[in-house]
Amino acid sequence: MISLEFHCHTIASKDSLTRPVDLVVAARRKRIDRVVVTDHNSIAGAREAQAIDPELIIIGEEIMTTKGEILAAFVREEVPAGLSPSETIALLRAQGAFISVSHPFDEWRAGGWKESDLLEIIPLVDAIEVYNSRCMLPRFNRQAREFARRHNIPGTVGSDAHAAFELGRSLLLLDQFTGPDGLRNIVRGAKTRVRWSPWWFHFTSRYASMKKKSQKS
Repeated sequence: MISLEFHCHTIASKDSLTRPVDLVVAARRKRIDRVVVTDHNSIAGAREAQAIDPELIIIGEEIMTTKGEILAAFVREEVPAGLSPSETIALLRAQGAFISVSHPFDEWRAGGWKESDLLEIIPLVDAIEVYNSRCMLPRFNRQAREFARRHNIPGTVGSDAHAAFELGRSLLLLDQFTGPDGLRNIVRGAKTRVRWSPWWFHFTSRYASMKKKSQKS
């Protein structure tokens, strides 16, 4: 089996200072087999990381819609923020991307979802994120797992790493695959290895956001 990090960020995100090269080095050091780089509304960092190690890096994106955040892998063309969930999903499906949903029940994040909105898109996505290491309350992840079980939808997990040291805290363990269709075929049978990230990890993303704002002013 191989290990897959499905949710992490680079300096292309507004709240991360991780350079793509540092993310690649960290993934190699931690012996993570594949990494989906999912910057906020951008694939620039993922493209740079993939240029360094095409076998390791999968281009992804975390996209803010009008209802919550979508988490995608095998993205070929960047999808802008601010569209409706159905518009965002349509653009991703047109390019064959694998589509998950970020931290769906995290009430403390702008990217969380109302259950009624989530129910509308479930037939259109490949999975939902059932464990996110950066969810502050355990019940947010429990709710996601229960929702996935009730609706018979596969789950992804991710570290949501905004700093290189966080990478690999939550991993999917699954068979070898090629491309988005390959991932769709095996994701339901994936095992998981998850670890919660303490509250102070969030200081890394807060600091990154503040530093970038100060540089603009």
